[in-house]
Amino acid sequence: MTTTDMLAVTTADLPAVNASLNTLATILLTLGYVFVKKKQLARHKACMIAATTVSAIFLICYLTYHYNHGSTKFTHPGPIRYVYFFILITHVILAATVAPLVPITLYRAWKQQFDRHRRIARWTWPIWMYVSITGVIVYLMLYQLFPGPS
Repeated sequence: MTTTDMLAVTTADLPAVNASLNTLATILLTLGYVFVKKKQLARHKACMIAATTVSAIFLICYLTYHYNHGSTKFTHPGPIRYVYFFILITHVILAATVAPLVPITLYRAWKQQFDRHRRIARWTWPIWMYVSITGVIVYLMLYQLFPGPS
């Protein structure tokens, strides 16, 4: 196996790549929050731009995967199905909500409308965190903890 082969990502690898990107986004969002609370605004800005970039790459990988693969069914029986679907449904609804909130929040910071930026960021940040964290949970439940038949 060559180095190129080891670095090649296939469609089958994308769920794990997506979970990794969501994990990285969660870390960056957490650091961004810590930095803004400490008034380290340059670090806050860098983390939030990085989190946005990572999330955009995630979205590209996510859409690529689902375009080529379609959906993956959660087939595990029992009460865990209700837990999975609750997490999935709230994740999807809030992901659709955060998609316009992030660019609006960034735009307001870019335009130095910091009062308006803070007001919307109080909503954007927790929703974005929830979406990033639950994205990883959905991946773990669907592909690692309760994988369907191969």
